[in-house]
Amino acid sequence: MSLNDYCGRTLAAPSGSVAALRPASEVVQRAAGLLSDALVGVAVYGSWARGQAENHSDVDVLVATETRVKITRALYRQWDEAPVVWETRAVEPHFVHLPRPDQRVSSLWAEVAMDGIVLFERGFRLSMALARARRDILAGRLVRRMAHGQPYWAEAS
Repeated sequence: MSLNDYCGRTLAAPSGSVAALRPASEVVQRAAGLLSDALVGVAVYGSWARGQAENHSDVDVLVATETRVKITRALYRQWDEAPVVWETRAVEPHFVHLPRPDQRVSSLWAEVAMDGIVLFERGFRLSMALARARRDILAGRLVRRMAHGQPYWAEAS
């Protein structure tokens, strides 16, 4: 890891501590072990990334993969065979393919775009997908709503 990457990730970590780098590295290594060269990127998001995690909170991780990889329950079972723990929190992977240029950005992508921290990526493809989601939010094409106390994103009407 370069000094610039090290400093950037340290400053981006919600706790602002170097200690956050070890679990982040373990998450990326686990994803790379499962997906090898099909791994596109990894981002942590949700309450942990926002600095709002509670005692019972897990760590949500978006794992973007090439489209040649089928996202099935078997892939999640493989992850579960050697689960990753972030400090004392379970890491919950969410395997995805990057949205196609002609495809609408989903609620998950909007959520990650708002508070996600990219831990790893190849060719800036994950960052570009997240930037596209942010542009949709800024343009008012995606709006955040609430249902039963849970936020979700929807296309503006």
